[in-house]
Amino acid sequence: MVNLVHELISRSAERSPEKEALIYQGKRLTYEALASEVERTRDAMLGLGLGRAERVAVYLEKRQEAVISLFAAAAAGGVFVPVNPLLKPEQVVYILRDCNVRILVTSRERLQLLAPVLPQCHDLHTVIVVNSEEISRGPSGPDIVSWGQAHASGKVEPHRSIDSDMAAILYTSGSTGKPKGVVLSHRNLVAGAMSVAQYLKNSPDDRILSVLPLSFDYGLSQLTTAFHVGATNVLMNHLLPRDIIAAVEKESITGLAAVPPLWIQLAQLNWPAGLSLRYITNSGGAMPGATLELLRAKLSATAVFLMYGLTEAFRSTYLPPEEVARRPDSIGKAIPNAEVLVVREDGSPCAPGEPGELVHRGALVSMGYWNDREKTLARFKPVSCLQPGLPLTELAVWSGDTVRMDEEGFLYFIGRRDEMIKTSGYRVSPTEVEEVIYATELVGEAAAIGIPHPVLGQAIVLVVTPRAGATLDTEALMAACKLQLPGFMLPSRIDLREGSLPRNPNGKIDRKSLAQELEGAFMEVDA
Repeated sequence: MVNLVHELISRSAERSPEKEALIYQGKRLTYEALASEVERTRDAMLGLGLGRAERVAVYLEKRQEAVISLFAAAAAGGVFVPVNPLLKPEQVVYILRDCNVRILVTSRERLQLLAPVLPQCHDLHTVIVVNSEEISRGPSGPDIVSWGQAHASGKVEPHRSIDSDMAAILYTSGSTGKPKGVVLSHRNLVAGAMSVAQYLKNSPDDRILSVLPLSFDYGLSQLTTAFHVGATNVLMNHLLPRDIIAAVEKESITGLAAVPPLWIQLAQLNWPAGLSLRYITNSGGAMPGATLELLRAKLSATAVFLMYGLTEAFRSTYLPPEEVARRPDSIGKAIPNAEVLVVREDGSPCAPGEPGELVHRGALVSMGYWNDREKTLARFKPVSCLQPGLPLTELAVWSGDTVRMDEEGFLYFIGRRDEMIKTSGYRVSPTEVEEVIYATELVGEAAAIGIPHPVLGQAIVLVVTPRAGATLDTEALMAACKLQLPGFMLPSRIDLREGSLPRNPNGKIDRKSLAQELEGAFMEVDA
């Protein structure tokens, strides 16, 4: 039985020591070798003075040392903090300071970028550099040691851990303000791996391509799910969407996870016949209907899992592939070992079809936000309709997302409270507008943004890109909108862009930056 997240690797090593566990740029590690590397790195971190529950940050692209370091920190009795490699130095330092990181694992190139700001991290005592044999110790700041030098220490007894202890802190990109650190226990991570592997029917025969950041709970899940069943994980830092398709073919990939903007790009490319791709998954936003149909047509032998999740509960719902044709706009039902409720503001359950807030309860609910009592109490609350006789009430996570449930129990996403557009007295879901736009098949990407307006409250600005190799007539697009959308949902302006829309570090369309860019667009409108 697995209780701690690093045991996912050691248990698979016991069952199948020679099975391939991790592949990166042609370098292949068996489960036996991976377990050994995790143990050596665990001892190295303890030898460098890592205390119980102290934080280890990993600021690297996807590579084997990054994976080894994450699980080694947990094995030592510490807490791993994966930092998105796309973040800028100031953003990285914010995370290092916010959760008092003691050891940082990074590369020589990234350390050079951090050098001017690293002295601000007063709790950081050691930096491990994965691709350098040089060791230097300046007059101030942390010790710098190479990967090889760090591993020179002998075996050290790890700190004792149980499944309710902290294992990881994942920083959410956030829609406003600084990112929040979501604290996950060993139990959260192990329960999530078991649940996802159950409904995806993962087995040791699976080969999972990891293209999402490991700092993203959805990306980290590719590792934990694979390691739980003893499958093979292939790490990839892709430059172009077509590189992903090439990797799927070359490595005989059976499972691929992505977010909607990436699926939109992948759906417009040619996929070779005869792929071994057993399933694909989508989370991080609704997949446009037109994109879904393109993928189903091009990957007719591949099962499609539409999912919904939030970092605070890892994963909440999934739609079984056999339901996709019947209800492609649904986010499905609760995943195994979780319950998802739709409630009113007072916590009472909504009637079928009635919009309400999605609330998730169960073993996957995280421990809260790091060092932020106020935000934790606002998001993690009991549900009044459950188990009223218990003196100590169970905490559930209130998602902030508006959904509805139909008579058969299937859930439908309406919108995020902080992304809902309030215009002319109406609340408009950006997702609903974008679905109509994608259905026209005139655009490559689309984002509906609410921008302050002196008359409407917020005006809807539609930011779009043309389809690959095509031109886009904005007048034709507006005419199509008028046929499909009521007046209050029509865009006040269409902003045509070339190339791809901006992304946040998790690969989602960066609505916040678009909103900031367009904030003054209607300042000249006469009220």
